[in-house]
Amino acid sequence: MATHWTRRAFLAAAALGALAAPAVAVADDDEFGTLRHRWRTLLLGTGFDPAADPYASALRHTADLARAHRASMRPAPGSLWPDAPFDPPAGITQSYARLAAMAQAYAQPGTGLTGDAGLATAVLTGLDHLHDRVYHPGTVRYGNWWEWQIGSPRLLLDTLALLHDEAGEARRSGYLAAVDHFVPDSMLGSYTGTSTGANRVDLCRVVALRGILGAAPAKIALARDALSPVFPHVTTGDGFYADGSFIQHSWVAYTGTYGCVLLDGLGRLFTLLHGSSWDVTDPKRQLVLDSVEKAFAPLIHNGLMMDSVSGRAISRGVQADAPPGAPAQSDHQRGHAVIAAVALLAAGASQAERDRWHGLVKGWAARDTTSPLLTDPQFPVADLARLAAVDASPVPAAPEPIGHRLFPAMDRAVHRRPGWAACIAMASDRITHYENGNGENPRGWHAGAGMLTWWPSDRCGDQYSDGFWPTVDPYRLPGTTVSALPLADNQGGGWGAPKPAVRWVGGVTDGEFAAVGQHLKGLGSTLEARKSWFCADDAVICLGAGISARDGTTVETIIDNRNLNGEDSARLTVDGEPQPSDGDDWAETFERAHWAHLEGHGGYVFPGGAPLEALRTRRTGSWRDINALGSPAPVTRRYLTLSHPHGTDPEDGSYVYLLMPGADAHTVAARAAAPARLAVLANTSACQAVRLPAAGLTAANFWTAGTVGALTVTAPASVLVRQRGRTATVHLAEPPRTGAPVELTWHRPVTRVTWHDDTVRVLATGETIRLLVTPGASCITHGCRVELG
Repeated sequence: MATHWTRRAFLAAAALGALAAPAVAVADDDEFGTLRHRWRTLLLGTGFDPAADPYASALRHTADLARAHRASMRPAPGSLWPDAPFDPPAGITQSYARLAAMAQAYAQPGTGLTGDAGLATAVLTGLDHLHDRVYHPGTVRYGNWWEWQIGSPRLLLDTLALLHDEAGEARRSGYLAAVDHFVPDSMLGSYTGTSTGANRVDLCRVVALRGILGAAPAKIALARDALSPVFPHVTTGDGFYADGSFIQHSWVAYTGTYGCVLLDGLGRLFTLLHGSSWDVTDPKRQLVLDSVEKAFAPLIHNGLMMDSVSGRAISRGVQADAPPGAPAQSDHQRGHAVIAAVALLAAGASQAERDRWHGLVKGWAARDTTSPLLTDPQFPVADLARLAAVDASPVPAAPEPIGHRLFPAMDRAVHRRPGWAACIAMASDRITHYENGNGENPRGWHAGAGMLTWWPSDRCGDQYSDGFWPTVDPYRLPGTTVSALPLADNQGGGWGAPKPAVRWVGGVTDGEFAAVGQHLKGLGSTLEARKSWFCADDAVICLGAGISARDGTTVETIIDNRNLNGEDSARLTVDGEPQPSDGDDWAETFERAHWAHLEGHGGYVFPGGAPLEALRTRRTGSWRDINALGSPAPVTRRYLTLSHPHGTDPEDGSYVYLLMPGADAHTVAARAAAPARLAVLANTSACQAVRLPAAGLTAANFWTAGTVGALTVTAPASVLVRQRGRTATVHLAEPPRTGAPVELTWHRPVTRVTWHDDTVRVLATGETIRLLVTPGASCITHGCRVELG
């Protein structure tokens, strides 16, 4: 029986979440011993009944894995298990992971193997074999650096902490010398290369635990001090940005995986070192605590972590060596991992922060009906105990928030309204189209081409969780404008290399509504377009203009591509006429559709009518198709695809449609029958703008300097105006990020300005208002409030 591991799954299963431990006193008052026991508690948990579920089930699973690994271990010159050879070095890490699982079964009360001397001997035999054959100071590193410097030493040190006494001093010294060889102190010298962001936190964890196990105070101090570069906000490269973005691998939006690793690792180290001689006292650690609500919470919806910030991890589903019935890694599991990290970090937060975070955790857990939090099989009992304690706290569950969050530094936007949420993923010369590497995600080509993912209320919670990525047509991701030009696997290069040569990507928001835009250049094609999303009260208004290509292939905008999740009978209605819902490969073209509705999902409105192509089909793929370690077993899902055709080599194509998540057919039809509710002021490659009279909203993306309606700008900008009675707010951002001043004129009588940002200078009021905005280079929103004349 093989363990279901991937490189980053080691971080989830061997390192995620444990109950925050109080200070532990030991008989000889040895501070190293105190910290070692605290780490054991972080690994094993406390305060739970091992005979009660969900703990009993988790403990049985731990024991079953340990027995299977022990029975299948076959030491040989080039391996410890036959299916995990030491070359490539992923087999070394996999071997340490299995030994760690065996050690946990030995040390964890309630497994049925607790204190089993034969099991401890088997673990030590395995550790000796790895040390003698490959993981020792005489080995020259080969293959992926991560396996040697993070994956393997983390698991080795965890195992050594659990079997500290059983290993003995001589054995411990040899293992720690190996860690010193592969993770020298110089790894924590400069904050660069592979020693940044989440990787830096992982390396600090290795060095800190090595110092504790080897009673080396200088190493613990080095690890503590080396955390400090992680805390401050960055303006380029890896780390947290002031707007809440998190980037790893220089160009990848990565809050959902690397961000989680960083948050969990810091939570562990803060807890481990609290009150010791090496307490983390850098005041900038508060920025990490602030990130819970600023960076992570906006991207979690009903327990899931939005895929647009998980990089190549979206391709990790069912692994080839997974036992039968093993669940696929999914957006819910990634969300749960972040939730566990938040609960861990809460132990070291202020009471006010702790109460807010516990409310968030309880709300996410309550609304996750697709994959209940406390039944997630990835969690060891330590996570379960901590999360159960939060669930039992008196803090009320926080509701799903309402509002808009723009993450300009990572080209992402999240819009939330009562009953639904949506996320927009874009690409620029700062953020990659997609990330691939290590055989993962070779066909994620168009994930940054304006992909629009959305979830209505508590339904369709598994829209992107249930076999979506191995079965969806990669040329037809929802919301994207794409050329049908065939692309090669890993097109554009690996590790985030495929970045378009465009700057104007971003938008403006007042915290409730937003104007978001993307200058799109296709990956590997000549496709070019301007795409805008105006995020309003009941819809996302989607505009495209200047759509052109010269590849000799068709171009289309994918209005949506819904995974029907077994809802094969979900009825599509177009302009009031129900369409067939049975059979495979049904297709229909509507020359001039005005609205469409998909039962149980939501609707779409096409102002003035537009060509619409509809396709209902079954698609079969496998996780192996998009991940070298994935299962080759076929996966089949049924899709409803709606698209707007632009023809072959369009010269100036365009589209307009409204996405209305969760709306019923009557509401969608009524919206289509009320054209006065929306005025499209412009939809060209120079400007895209809309006005919503009932909401008092005017929003515009100026691709060049110009005028639309009552708004004029002297440079490319994104503008949002909200009028409420005799007052109004005016907001502007500069997505090209030149930092050059932008003058905005609103041709509307204004009596006075009652508030404005320091970056806004009022040039004139009266018959018109003129503002001069000094935007900086981060695409932040600048604003003012006025009284109207």
